[in-house]
Amino acid sequence: MKPFWRWLVLVAVSATALQLFFVARIALMVVIDPQSTSFERSEAWRIRTGKADFRWRQQWMPYAQISDHLKRAVIASEDGSFVNHEGVDWEALEKAWEKNSKAEARAQNLTARAPARVPARPPKVVGGSTITQQLAKNLFLSGERTLLRKGQEFVLTLLLEALLSKQRILEIYLNSVEWGDGVFGAEAAAQHYFRKPAARLGSYDAARLAVMLPRPKYFETRPNSGYLASRAATIQARMGDAELP
Repeated sequence: MKPFWRWLVLVAVSATALQLFFVARIALMVVIDPQSTSFERSEAWRIRTGKADFRWRQQWMPYAQISDHLKRAVIASEDGSFVNHEGVDWEALEKAWEKNSKAEARAQNLTARAPARVPARPPKVVGGSTITQQLAKNLFLSGERTLLRKGQEFVLTLLLEALLSKQRILEIYLNSVEWGDGVFGAEAAAQHYFRKPAARLGSYDAARLAVMLPRPKYFETRPNSGYLASRAATIQARMGDAELP
């Protein structure tokens, strides 16, 4: 049993060291802007190896130089309870679980009734991640979906909320989130889509950018999407209720 216990202790020590590393990295973000995220690095490698004309667009902007319209639009679209929860919105997770379960049940019923030669469309998966959870995943983790990665995301979310202010979390998120192929952050997105700085984004422009967040590459190639326009109008109407940190 001795080799087993040595292995167990080694795993525990390694896991503790990794968490301390994350704590140190997040603590530095109180005063130091992160140069890149894990997701950005993986995307940079993908684009660089797949395109000869590789182009990266990102420019860090302080919180005060990002339009309040964009802040409100992102909160209204992605995480309406951002300023009130402690990293995880359990109510939103429960609602997402219920919607996904119902969608899966409907898909199974259609599959059972449809001819075998007609492939059934996969059910649409609704997410319940908060802005802090999305930031935790983008900053440090891979895109794989495993229980271990989800558990690490949960720990990182709590660390971000404990060590950083809500304003700082939103600032880092808006400067690092993906808005297109090689387009990261609010300033790059504002310049890429509207030819204006992030500080001058109007309410409808901001709403359109917020709606793009779940599928930025998809909507980048479909700027005239009817869904994008209608959903942006809905988010624009909700922005007045979004509370800023």
